[in-house]
Amino acid sequence: MLELRAASGSYGQIQAVRSVDLLVPDGEGVALFGRNGAGKSTALKLLAGVVRPSAGHVVLDGMVIDPLPPERRVRLGVVLVPEGRGIFPTLSVEDNLRGGAYWRRPRRRATADRLAEIYDLMPRLAERRNQAGGSLSGGEQQMVAIGRALMADPKVLLLDEPSLGLAPQVIETLYELLAELVRRRISLVLVEQYAEMAQRVCRQAVLLDKGRVVAAGRAEHVASSLELVDVYLGSQTQSGVGG
Repeated sequence: MLELRAASGSYGQIQAVRSVDLLVPDGEGVALFGRNGAGKSTALKLLAGVVRPSAGHVVLDGMVIDPLPPERRVRLGVVLVPEGRGIFPTLSVEDNLRGGAYWRRPRRRATADRLAEIYDLMPRLAERRNQAGGSLSGGEQQMVAIGRALMADPKVLLLDEPSLGLAPQVIETLYELLAELVRRRISLVLVEQYAEMAQRVCRQAVLLDKGRVVAAGRAEHVASSLELVDVYLGSQTQSGVGG
């Protein structure tokens, strides 16, 4: 179980997250909703160790992990899939995937077994294993980014706007994959602009506004709450909400 306990996060003098409580149960998904600048990405970075809390704590399975850098958190099973994917464009798909196992340093056979599992989960990557990452479509690059994170054998995946810039059909495929990960008992913390899609894989949701939690609970209730309507009035489409 991963938690933020009254956690705040800042960039210099700018406080992006204020006293946020967040509970991520084992094997479940939690969605973070909020418009641009609401603090969603900062909350993910607090969990991943990219940003250290200026107040409060980050807790994993009852252990305070505030001082641990991102690579130590990866070894404990907390892995971030950043916005923009962040793959290496000149490396092959397989080399990009292997990079995800770096911090865990598994044995060669364990790495091969993990690669085989990911190729079974995402056969399209197997077809393109020798292709340069930068030559792939946006959806395929997102699959590489998720596959690279899975190479670390995570307990919790932190996903920042995974559907950003993708076509609707590709988003459907992406969410089929995320649903399968939840079925495999991998926890998700999902920042997503499409509330309807997020509800497919997340039972719980938190709505952030100006760095504070303004609603929390069942995902469908948060998505339809008056707070959500107030925050997004005039800035959402029928199919999604702002990032």
